[in-house]
Amino acid sequence: MTHTPTLGLLLDVDGPLASTVTRTMRVPTLAPDLVALAKAGCPIVFNTGRSTDFLAEQVVPRLVEAGMSANAPVWGVGEKGGTWFSFLPDTADPVMGEVLRDETLVPPHALIDEVRAIAERFSDIVFFDETKRTMLSIEHHVDVPNETFIAARTSMVAEIEEAIERTGAESMSIYPTVISIDVEHVNSGKALGARRALGLISERMTPPRTWFTAGDSGQDYDMSRQLHELGFTTTHLDVRPHGQVPEVAFEVIRERPRFDEGVAEDDITARHIARLRSQLAC
Repeated sequence: MTHTPTLGLLLDVDGPLASTVTRTMRVPTLAPDLVALAKAGCPIVFNTGRSTDFLAEQVVPRLVEAGMSANAPVWGVGEKGGTWFSFLPDTADPVMGEVLRDETLVPPHALIDEVRAIAERFSDIVFFDETKRTMLSIEHHVDVPNETFIAARTSMVAEIEEAIERTGAESMSIYPTVISIDVEHVNSGKALGARRALGLISERMTPPRTWFTAGDSGQDYDMSRQLHELGFTTTHLDVRPHGQVPEVAFEVIRERPRFDEGVAEDDITARHIARLRSQLAC
């Protein structure tokens, strides 16, 4: 335990950091600003429903390009708390360590096979995410109009519901999004991811008392909700296109994307990350 940092960042990835259209970290200021905050000692944890493979392919390289050091206080939590990793200590360049997973959250093989088969039946619209270790995800192809996926989503959800009942996988629940259908254990979630984040940080330093979280779904409120319940001060940035702010006991910044003006979810987050960097003068 060396010091207590000023601020911690717990960030969803799809939407707030990576474009839901391109599935890439496209805003040029995001990575440099995050790296600057990490250099200032602020722990940053990506708390996402994505797999750690996605973080390794789309997020970590942008941070490395922006100058992230091997000992930066950065961690990844994937699949809503189901998987996680740290960077290896004492390496010349940032190297991701072993990806760990919570075996209690792994879906039964029979359900995995059935959901994969559903994805194959709708393969002109979606694909089965083979990188997931504790979740199942059917994701819409980038080159397929989103409205085509939305129109087929109800049918796919119904088939998955039948598969869950048929395989006796009552511990799994379905969470449809604008680009995917996630099948996840009822004990997973962004609150679990927040607890994983605190555990990872605690191995190295005293977690900060003040936090900034960001997300583009109702579930993402659970990050700040969990932190608040554990006694931390937290502010949540909600960049959902739709939805009202729920009654919560912590501060919320609510900004909707203005797609017709070229302002997407990640543009909003980038502006707030830049503001935090400016406030900390780093």
